[in-house]
Amino acid sequence: MLVHALAGLAGGGVTPLRLTLAGAAVTAGLASWSSGLLVSSKQSFDSFRFWQVGTIGGRGLDLVGTVLPFFVVGLVVVLLAVRQLNALALGDDLARGLGENVALARATVAVGVAVLCGASTALAGPIGFLGLVVPHVARFVVGPDHRRIIPVCLVAGPTLLLAADVVGRLVAHPSEVQAGIMTAVVGVPFFVVLVRRGRMASL
Repeated sequence: MLVHALAGLAGGGVTPLRLTLAGAAVTAGLASWSSGLLVSSKQSFDSFRFWQVGTIGGRGLDLVGTVLPFFVVGLVVVLLAVRQLNALALGDDLARGLGENVALARATVAVGVAVLCGASTALAGPIGFLGLVVPHVARFVVGPDHRRIIPVCLVAGPTLLLAADVVGRLVAHPSEVQAGIMTAVVGVPFFVVLVRRGRMASL
């Protein structure tokens, strides 16, 4: 919300360039604030280093219970917005022609996604590529209908995360490669292939 507000201050609407600049400014400000808090406590810094890699190890039911209400709220919001997602995928003009309130639909989806992402990151850390790889695979398997994509993601996402965690425990036994690292190992080649396919399709 802060990034969108800053991007729209100059008037003339929110553009990708303004969003990028506002996002970079907000990121720099919040990163410096976080760094100041971390360096003030060695225990907090050690915990942060472990969380930053991304892992599901050592996460007890007490932590799951803390974020569970946020998961439920975010999931309900996203599931109720499935029809709007299909309309938005057709473009703003067609969505308006179908009777959708584009601004409200975008805001609703943004809130649901932000809550889900925030709860997941708070629990397991910033596990890269998981939220990018799984939806692309789901779209490839079941097509563009979000009524099918979202249920597939609900199953495929945790499955990939558990598989990455298991592989990470096996490849470096008796130590462990964190799940966040393993998902990046899988995700980077996938996106290289995806970019190459997109480039060939454009040609």
